Amino acid sequence: MTSVRLLTAAAVFLLSAPAASLAQADPDRTVAGGGNFPAGWHVRTERAAPLDNVKFTSMGDGLHTTVGPAAIYWRDRDTISANYHVVAKLSQMKNPAHPEAFGILIGGKSLADSGQRYTYFLVRPIDGMYSIRRRGSFATRPTAVVEWTPSDAVTKADSSGRATNELSIQVQGGKAKFMVNGKEVYTGDAANLDVNGVVGYRVNHNLDVHLGPLGIHKL
Repeated sequence: MTSVRLLTAAAVFLLSAPAASLAQADPDRTVAGGGNFPAGWHVRTERAAPLDNVKFTSMGDGLHTTVGPAAIYWRDRDTISANYHVVAKLSQMKNPAHPEAFGILIGGKSLADSGQRYTYFLVRPIDGMYSIRRRGSFATRPTAVVEWTPSDAVTKADSSGRATNELSIQVQGGKAKFMVNGKEVYTGDAANLDVNGVVGYRVNHNLDVHLGPLGIHKL
């Protein structure tokens, strides 16, 4: 019995070791010039990580963020419900240390406190995948609506890590349609998602991303 327990413990250690090693090998980086944000914008990091390591600025007709910790970005005025279409063009600018993702969020509520809720739609250009997830509160892990899935709709990064993808979500007639570069990748019941509320962006850790302006259109 003792030998079985030792083998089981060893197996658990070996399975968890890669994830632990990855976390140790790629901690949230320090970012110079962070902590000051464009007027009207809010930023909230994962695990209450320091905002000093989020550099978020206006650039051209959009915004640019260079992050250590994963974060969400929103303006209170960007709120919509019922039937609408939201779209943004997002560009990864550099190779990350390992595959990381970014995208847009909809249905945001209580984003600044522990009761935050939202649905978010991400792409991962390094390996050409997308995912759709829901955040139920700040204290709980997100749940997957669509787990990481490869799609030829996602523009993969070039050798320098650069890639631009247009993400859009159309909510109409009780359905929510998710599209990458104009190609539908998933449609689900709006009742099973967070669709009424704030629209914004989400960028995972240690990324450098240009955020095109959010187009928010009532249908």
